Formats: sequence, structure tokens, C-alpha cells
Amino acid sequence: MKSLELKASVVRDLVLLSCVGLRPVLVHGGGPEINVVLKQLDIPAEFHDGLRVTDARTMEVVSMVLVGKVNKDLVSRINHAGATAVGLSGMDGRLLLARPSPNAAKLGFVGEVASVDPSVLQPLVTNGHIPVIASVAADEAGQPYNINADTVAGELAAALGAEKLILLTDVAGILADREDPNSLVKEIDIKGMKNMIEEGKIGGGMIPKVNCCIRSLAQGVRTASIIDGRVEHSLLREIMTDEGAGTMITG
Repeated sequence: MKSLELKASVVRDLVLLSCVGLRPVLVHGGGPEINVVLKQLDIPAEFHDGLRVTDARTMEVVSMVLVGKVNKDLVSRINHAGATAVGLSGMDGRLLLARPSPNAAKLGFVGEVASVDPSVLQPLVTNGHIPVIASVAADEAGQPYNINADTVAGELAAALGAEKLILLTDVAGILADREDPNSLVKEIDIKGMKNMIEEGKIGGGMIPKVNCCIRSLAQGVRTASIIDGRVEHSLLREIMTDEGAGTMITG
């Protein structure tokens, strides 16, 4: 979320949802912020198939920015807005166990979620706190990995038995025709989603988001939505109105 105004709006919406009895858990990445620091340190940012190539030096920057900067900024904003946030990474409380990506030879320390232990989150959620989780985790040997935030959110949603997974992105949602911004698909089931992938209607960076939603639904999450985070109060509209604010995928 590059816009400070939109970031503030999402934070206010999260706090409101918490105040009315919902129990949100926020998972974040921080690609733009990582790029800024890499540029300041004169470290080139490289990507392969849309994923950040993460050598040891880049991994240090990723951890520093996501855990030390972005996470604490979000926690501070949520606290200032009236709720109580607790900042964590996947390493805290053994929340996430990472494993290398199958393409580790090209990607370096880019990981996947091997397992989730949500026990550290449950008392926080029960007591009305908002967990804010940076998408960094370590493997069994303690080596940190950079993990896609959408993937982390989907796995956590399943492990927590969440009612709903919501991915905030910078597009309107899933389009029936990628060239037509007015062709938003408002609701679709897993079978329809897989058909769209096979027909080539979904591509690029949307494929991992869709696969993340499908995986979370298969593990018991009731609905998963991909919504336009650029639209003010899209989070509230998705949860509290029939119209929604993007695409909702059902089992």
C-alpha cells in the first residue's frame, strides 16, 4: 500500500471491525519499502517469474524492513487508531516453519510455508488484540526465508479456522476479460476458477493469489476474496455489504 491515506483508511477499517466484534489478523509484505532500502544500499533488486531473488544480503534487508520497519509502523498506526496490535513475524512463537522454494537454485532464500502453529495467536485473538504478521519465517535450522504474504495469509487463515480470507491488491479483482476493466467477476466457485485458469483468462501475478485462495478454501476457510485495496473502505464494503468490493471465491 503505497498511499499513506489508503494505509490509514485500511487501519481505521481494521480497528472498526475489531470494535464490532470481528477478530481480524493482518499479514503484510513490503515490496516497495524493500526496494527503497536496497537502492539506498546499492543492492540490485532482481526478480524471477515475479518473485524476488533473495541472496543472503538481500534476505538481511528483507528481514530488517519487514520485521523492523513495516511491521512496527502498522502496529503503531493500529494502536494510535484505538485498538491494540501485536507485531510478529513467522519466527515468533514458532508460528511458521519455512522450507526452501522448489526453485531455490534461482530464487535463493525464497521460501514456502511448511507448517503453521497458531497457538501463539489464539490468546491474542481471544483477548481482542490484532496480530500483525510479517511474512518472514525460518526453517528448522534457523535460516530465514522471504515468503509471499498472500501465501502466509492463506495458510494462517486455514490454521486458525478463519471465516474469511481477504487479499488486498491493486486491481479490481478477477476479470472475465483481462482487457476489459468492467468485466469484474463478483462471485465464483473453485471449479469455475480452475476453468478460468485453464482457459488462460487468469495469468501473471493473479495466478498465485487465486491458488492461495483455492488452497485455503480446500482447508476449510468458508470464503476467500480478492479486493481492490486502492478503493477507500473496500475492506468494510467486502465484509459488511452484499455488493462487496472485488471477487469472492467459494468452495
